[in-house]
Amino acid sequence: MDFGLAGKKTLVAGGSRGIGKAIALELAREGVDIVLTARSIGPLEDAAKEITAETGATVHTLACDVTDRAAVDATVEAAAEKLGGLHILVNSASLPGGSPNAVGRIDTIVDEDFLNDFDTKYMGALRLTRAAIPHLKAAGWGRVINISGTNSRTPGNLSGGARNTSLVHFTRTLAMQLGRDGITVNCIHPGLTRTERTAIQLAERSKETGLSPEELEAQDYAEDAPRTNSIGRMVDASEVAYVAVFLASTQAAAMNGELLIPNGGAGKGVWY
Repeated sequence: MDFGLAGKKTLVAGGSRGIGKAIALELAREGVDIVLTARSIGPLEDAAKEITAETGATVHTLACDVTDRAAVDATVEAAAEKLGGLHILVNSASLPGGSPNAVGRIDTIVDEDFLNDFDTKYMGALRLTRAAIPHLKAAGWGRVINISGTNSRTPGNLSGGARNTSLVHFTRTLAMQLGRDGITVNCIHPGLTRTERTAIQLAERSKETGLSPEELEAQDYAEDAPRTNSIGRMVDASEVAYVAVFLASTQAAAMNGELLIPNGGAGKGVWY
């Protein structure tokens, strides 16, 4: 299928690793011109080289701290200048799961860490989107894709729940404001997803339990295990990226203000 993305211009925030990098890779396969941004330039350049090696695409990099409005505004302007415009913004800048001091019991929460999590994920998305909107409007066509997470539907992680739920509200609000300008705004809720961190985490658990990483993963996705889902395996970051490519596509023009959840059918709730 032709997604109509060849020649589109994209800024991927949080693009140096994980889901953000996976999305950038799949967009590059579709002929999209890309700028990756994250805090550290080294991992960004490594990601850009990897994507270029796999796709032949030219990938630009710009380091940016999304908690700094001036830096965000300058980065979006520089990205639009490098690319010759901007059509797609992917907001995937955050610490996966949140700060260790912001995710547990209420009596253990460190206020500054909690606020920094929120400032990075929610306010970072707000700052980037606000800066990108004039460019999307100038293009007469735009896509904003927010990467949130299923912690919003799972009690326990105070930081993840707050950030992710707020990002869904932000998505719907912006969709209503921008739809008539030809700009859609949608959200993706990944669940547990295989990224570069997965092998490290499994290796650490392997040392603690004496089980191999393969045994641990099989245990996690057994039918009655707390972490399991209805497909019985971990979702890969590439599978989340496929959903993002669809939302970015010309075929997804009727999708606006919506939430898609590529988590392999995890959970037992009924949502309607």
